[in-house]
Amino acid sequence: MSIKVRSLTKIYGTQKAVNNISFEIQKGEIVGFIGPNGAGKSTTMKILTGFLPPDSGEAFINMLNVRDYNLKIKSLLGYLPENNPLYPEMYVREYLEYVLKIYMGSFQTDEIIKKYLSVDEVIELTGLVSEQHKKIGALSKGYRQRVGLAQAINHNPDILILDEPTSGLDPGQIIEIRNLILSLGKDKTILLSTHLMQEVKAICNRVIMINKGEIIADGSAEEIRSAQESTITIILELDKISNPEKINEIEGVLQYKNLGENKLLIESTEDKDIRPKLFSFAVENELTILSLQKKEKNLEEVFRDLMG
Repeated sequence: MSIKVRSLTKIYGTQKAVNNISFEIQKGEIVGFIGPNGAGKSTTMKILTGFLPPDSGEAFINMLNVRDYNLKIKSLLGYLPENNPLYPEMYVREYLEYVLKIYMGSFQTDEIIKKYLSVDEVIELTGLVSEQHKKIGALSKGYRQRVGLAQAINHNPDILILDEPTSGLDPGQIIEIRNLILSLGKDKTILLSTHLMQEVKAICNRVIMINKGEIIADGSAEEIRSAQESTITIILELDKISNPEKINEIEGVLQYKNLGENKLLIESTEDKDIRPKLFSFAVENELTILSLQKKEKNLEEVFRDLMG
């Protein structure tokens, strides 16, 4: 097990930023931690990385309690905070060499140091070869995010915690960073926060949804989507519409709506597949079915439903 959170709570004044949450992340998982702004994502990540103490509950990294092994845990983690703090006047290579020296000065056991990647390896891995001799302040935001990821993997950690890693990037930069995260995820455990459903679908094999400090869903995107399906929606297109109100007489139909252009939106109960009955209905009423499509909620719609 890589990450374990048990009954974690953090309170600011009268507000519970994190309210008694628990979850586990296994080695090799890429997990999307999603929710609206202020949901508790960043607070949870700061507790996991040892930058913020919880008010109650416990957090473990590779079975080590964050409270008791703070420095040791920092050697196991790579962290990219949301605001990606960098030194704009430093050159890319200079900055990464500086960060590596800090790690080597803090974690001096042979076991840890022999795992470190060289600066050349990190620059190659994060696609910074052409930018390594530029000042950080002269880079595009996409390349600055790459530098942030480079410092997070400098010491070759087992676990990466990434807070909004693609925030503010243009579409091309987003794709580049996502591909980089996928590449890193081949041999690392990754927890990344986001409020972008596309990001979750593109790179995560599991989703933890949080809202108002509480976990409201946990599973694969398909498991969460399926769990929220209480009805089945069907789009039926006919050559003409004749007596559509008769559709209400079909067993399992909850309601229908005329969409115009000879299309009907029909809702049925989840345990009733009414498509065969719709074919019979068309035959009995001398209608021709041009198309019949089962419409499933996408993750964005599920997210909106869960967030209220």
